[in-house]
Amino acid sequence: ESGLLIEYIGEDKTNRHMSLPSNLFRYGIYEGVELRVLNQIEFYQGKIGKFLVSDLELGVKVELFHSNSINCAVLSHLILPTGSNELSNKEVQMINKFCISKDLNDKIGIACNIGYNYLSKDTEIYTYSIVLGSIVSESVSIYIEPYGEFVNFNNSISNFNYGLTYLINDNFQLDCSSGIGLNNEISFASFGFSW
Repeated sequence: ESGLLIEYIGEDKTNRHMSLPSNLFRYGIYEGVELRVLNQIEFYQGKIGKFLVSDLELGVKVELFHSNSINCAVLSHLILPTGSNELSNKEVQMINKFCISKDLNDKIGIACNIGYNYLSKDTEIYTYSIVLGSIVSESVSIYIEPYGEFVNFNNSISNFNYGLTYLINDNFQLDCSSGIGLNNEISFASFGFSW
């Protein structure tokens, strides 16, 4: 899975951040278990624009339960301090999510993710997202997603995004999405593909 993300932060929208590309590689090692590797090149526009490499993420996703209409899985990533000096977090971090999804009928499904991210001894983030998706045609699907996080149970950040996917064939899909901050000044657009 790869793509381009353009994000604007702040009231004046002059703080621009781009991920180009953001790459997620997934490999199924057994039914219901996949290994994951995520890395991206990022461009920060400021006084001097700079291309930086993010920290490498190594992870695993394990399916816990699967039925005709309900799926449950656990996803966990280790973030290794391998990125550019200006971007690296300089320590090992962890991202964890519990994922559950349910088909409401043949065309509409809902999913929920609840997460815990350990970034440092002083920074723990609790995350959530709820996705409502619908099949429009054999090739096109749409979705909406409110999501956010609580930093150390104090500061809350709430966002909203929506998107569209287009299945070119059984093995190749294009996608685009856009979103805004609900209680913070952020907006983004992304374009990508999955093979």
